[in-house]
Amino acid sequence: MSATDMLILFIISLIANLLSALAGGGAGLLQLPALLLLGLPFSTALATHKIASVALGVGASARHWQSGRLNLRFATLILAAGLPGVWLGTQIILDMPEVWAKLALGVLTLAMGGYSVFKPELGQQSQRIHRDLQGLFIGCAVLFIIGVLNGSLTSGTGLFVTVWLIRWFGLDFTRAVSYTLILVGLFWNGLGAIFLAQQTTVAWTWLPPLLLGSLVGGYAGAHWALLKGNKLVKRSFEVITIAVGSHLIISALAS
Repeated sequence: MSATDMLILFIISLIANLLSALAGGGAGLLQLPALLLLGLPFSTALATHKIASVALGVGASARHWQSGRLNLRFATLILAAGLPGVWLGTQIILDMPEVWAKLALGVLTLAMGGYSVFKPELGQQSQRIHRDLQGLFIGCAVLFIIGVLNGSLTSGTGLFVTVWLIRWFGLDFTRAVSYTLILVGLFWNGLGAIFLAQQTTVAWTWLPPLLLGSLVGGYAGAHWALLKGNKLVKRSFEVITIAVGSHLIISALAS
């Protein structure tokens, strides 16, 4: 790669992951298409993007962990529910037709953004709900399904985790994003990256600028989210979900 290409990748990764750290997902909206436009085949671009996105989790984790907002038992529950789904998703993605999956994911993501826009109170106050056995079972079942999507699709699934933690478990936006960035960004994406790297080629020489941009963007976005609070995080979530959903729908219809 030329120095110009590396600089472009770094800037794209920095912007994508800063916005993702604010909203709780969506880095693939910019990062994955950039890899495709620069010439990588889809499977290679997806594996490379997954590996780079782990740095978003590292950067965000470094900042959110300092805030003391995480409950270790609840975090373990999210990991246990989602990781098997991520593994399953990585086993089917490389053989799965993209068009219908992208279209469905785009519609759902766009609907999430619209739902948040018309629910001003969503995620503004934290409350403890659905923590009984039945509530935890349903919550974990949905997290497993989102894990499958995370392992098999390109972008936006972290946003699903964020809104599910808010809607079902009663977390506020900032706290939900903290869990998403650490558990999905670091662990779910890390597992997905490992399995995808075993099945397809990774553009290793492209990773340094992507990793650096993800790391810096993740930390900066997490810092702003904690500094500015739920209102900024909610608005960022709405912008990213509407953008990601529209992008996926347009991409699917153009295929």
